[in-house]
Amino acid sequence: MKLAAPTTLTKLEQAIWRTVAYVDLFDYPLTAVEIHRYLDSVPATASEVARMLVGSAALTDHLSHHAGFFCLPQREEIVEIRHERRRRAQQLWPEAVRYGRLIARLPFVRMVAVTGSLAMNNVAEDADIDYFLVTENGRLWLTRALVIAIVRLAARRGVILCPNYFVAESALTLPERNIYTAREIVQMVPLFGHDIYKQLRQHNCWASQFMPNADGPPLVQIPEPEPASWPQTVAELPLRTPLGAWLEQWEQARKIEKLRSQQNGSGESLFTAVICKGHFQAHQQRTLTAYQHRLNTSTDFADYTDKNQNNLRKSA
Repeated sequence: MKLAAPTTLTKLEQAIWRTVAYVDLFDYPLTAVEIHRYLDSVPATASEVARMLVGSAALTDHLSHHAGFFCLPQREEIVEIRHERRRRAQQLWPEAVRYGRLIARLPFVRMVAVTGSLAMNNVAEDADIDYFLVTENGRLWLTRALVIAIVRLAARRGVILCPNYFVAESALTLPERNIYTAREIVQMVPLFGHDIYKQLRQHNCWASQFMPNADGPPLVQIPEPEPASWPQTVAELPLRTPLGAWLEQWEQARKIEKLRSQQNGSGESLFTAVICKGHFQAHQQRTLTAYQHRLNTSTDFADYTDKNQNNLRKSA
């Protein structure tokens, strides 16, 4: 399998190759529409990308087209893997929506979104349901405790929920700026709290440096009506008291101490008053390292990486 394109490729051709090479790490071939949306760092129209995919002789040697999907050469088997995982995802979505609705009704929850493999319909066996949650300021840890009760309820029914990223409304700008985080942002599927989702996208407009064509809602959309707000408002009243504030501080102190003790040197997890990011498995770093290895196999891509990192430092 060829892992790098020759230096004769145009800027757009290189971007197409990088886009396909990145998702190959997840055994995920792309359609032309998806290549356009997730195109790496190069603004282009959908028709420009489509013409390049069909008419570029240079890309033909470095991409394979099979059953409507594009992948790296000799990787055509991942097309069937994608079909299998999509069928598995369709079975999981009803549970994701059902429990997402329960979570959205809890006090102080302001947004519920699905992330990870389910957001891309790329669900492997025994996959869990990843959630990204936004909470009201000053009640993140109390809200998390309530969400964990839902997690335990689901586990009794054999459904594994993983609400691994909580942020308060004051912390919508995510701390990491790389292609992995950018893709998590543009791929996440909001279930409830769509106004907050729009704010989240605005606060993280830096993601357009990685994927300038990925504005707007995700390709996967789950139309769900927002739950009635009055039951949530009533449930919040007893927790908007000095007792509620004390409970928040108590839960925050004890859980941050416990979770930090479990980090095992992972630089991807983060626990503060406004962020609870429970990413303990270093999945992001492994993905970025593997992707960097592919880029470094070509002088052109190494040069691209250096320039892109310098641009991000200037904009940070």
